[in-house]
Amino acid sequence: MSARPLPLAAYERFRTHDLDEARAEVGEAFCPHGLRLADHGARLDSRMNAAVFDRTGLYCLDYGADVVITPGALESFFLVQIPLAGVAEVTQGRERVVSTTELATVLSATERLSMRWRAGAPHLVAWFDRAALEARLGGLLGREPHRPLVFSLGMDLTQPSSRSWLSIVDMIRRDAETDGDLLRQPPVLKQVEGLLMTQLLLAQPSNYTPALTSAQPRVAPRAVKRAMELIEAHPAEPLTTGDVAAAVGVGERALYEGFRRHLNTTPMSYLRDVRLDRAHAELTACGPDATSVTDVAFQWGFVHLGRFARAYRERFGENPSTTLRR
Repeated sequence: MSARPLPLAAYERFRTHDLDEARAEVGEAFCPHGLRLADHGARLDSRMNAAVFDRTGLYCLDYGADVVITPGALESFFLVQIPLAGVAEVTQGRERVVSTTELATVLSATERLSMRWRAGAPHLVAWFDRAALEARLGGLLGREPHRPLVFSLGMDLTQPSSRSWLSIVDMIRRDAETDGDLLRQPPVLKQVEGLLMTQLLLAQPSNYTPALTSAQPRVAPRAVKRAMELIEAHPAEPLTTGDVAAAVGVGERALYEGFRRHLNTTPMSYLRDVRLDRAHAELTACGPDATSVTDVAFQWGFVHLGRFARAYRERFGENPSTTLRR
């Protein structure tokens, strides 16, 4: 077996020299597909690690040989494939890309696909559930998409927008590799996955890019007021901008612009401030024998205590523990 470790080593799925076993294991993770050695005299040295979440997942896959992969259309999911070394030749629909460490490939669900991964080309692969990604697209648009989502095949990882998306991937990978608890908390996972999908939709050109980048219709002040009332009524719940926008009947981007225009803030910043105010009120009313900073932070939706304390100091000029003792 190859001595060079793959990322996500604690999440090993398989290691094999057997072509049929590799095909079956990768097929179970993704979809049935054709897999053959490009050089019949070569020896497969395949391995895969995987950290799978709710609507997304990260895989590290290496075949250890020059292979041809023919899945056809993916149908139920999207992939972003990032070579960690070497090159891969990817053809989808009418596009063909030679993928490198600086040029990832974004595989759409409805286009026919074929690939040749050269030897020495391990990949980090981000998986997205199709229904979830298209629902996130609908949230950004403020309407249900009426055509299948199709991305441009090549993703230039040197561009700032792509690098921002990749930084989210790296954060998820590091948390998984260090056995962190960030993604074990459903409210946090929901927000991180939403951010990962949103940034992909905004960073990578697709047939919906013109609609996503066009000027948004102005949201009436009454819609912003309804959103404020919703946030103030349910601040402890794991709300996202999409949740609030759907509840008041507008698109996410339109609601975001409405908050910026009328309140000079964002929906999530407004939610954070409401939570901080509620936490401050409770810490002020209670003594250290009645509650703790940790309990109050968790009660009002703060799952990262360090960030809670920092935001609290910025808003109230003292540590939450000082408020509680006083």
